[in-house]
Amino acid sequence: MHGIGPTDRELAPGEDRTWVSVQQFEQMLDLAVLRDHVRITFDDGNASDLEIALPRLLERGLTAEFFVLAGLLGEPGRLDAAGVRELAKAGMPVGSHGWAHRDWRRVDEAQAREEFQEAHRVLGDLLGEPVDTVAIPFGSYDRRVLRRLRQAGVRRVYSSDGGPAKPSSWLQPRNSLHHDMDAAWLAAVIDGKPGVAHRARRLAARTVKRFRGAPAEPKGGVR
Repeated sequence: MHGIGPTDRELAPGEDRTWVSVQQFEQMLDLAVLRDHVRITFDDGNASDLEIALPRLLERGLTAEFFVLAGLLGEPGRLDAAGVRELAKAGMPVGSHGWAHRDWRRVDEAQAREEFQEAHRVLGDLLGEPVDTVAIPFGSYDRRVLRRLRQAGVRRVYSSDGGPAKPSSWLQPRNSLHHDMDAAWLAAVIDGKPGVAHRARRLAARTVKRFRGAPAEPKGGVR
């Protein structure tokens, strides 16, 4: 899950695809509340996490995990430090989405320190406890990214690979909600009934990501 309802900040190109209406969000919650196996997560640290999502989760007795961009706290349309603390106080786990929503396959060493170390430190200081769960921006990872996350002591990693997740897995696939989703799509995703061919494609894509190397560096330096 990303943003919900109206926003007062300019969205990045393509970001509107993962921005859903309040009605769509409530429809998803009403399906999830009847299914114990469904887990809900939010990425990016948008203001709608606190203003729209939190009260509706609490009304239904649901818990969600919120992955925050530590370097963008307090920017227009995003959570600030007080908002993150309010989510945690309400019983919502908070994890890291990195520092500045970069593609982790293409960060240089200085950026990597921000994404894998500084973001965890800032959020840990804010919450008063270690932050050891992560959601990967853009779902973009390779074996080097996974190695960096293990070296950072991350307990659980969430991707956007799609499909069901085993509770015991370190790398957890997730299904992203899109602006054009309808009740039939939601029910199929929540009840986990994709076709055999679709499951095979997802498995193949996850396997490629886990074992591919880092992208080639462009001439003249690191991207």
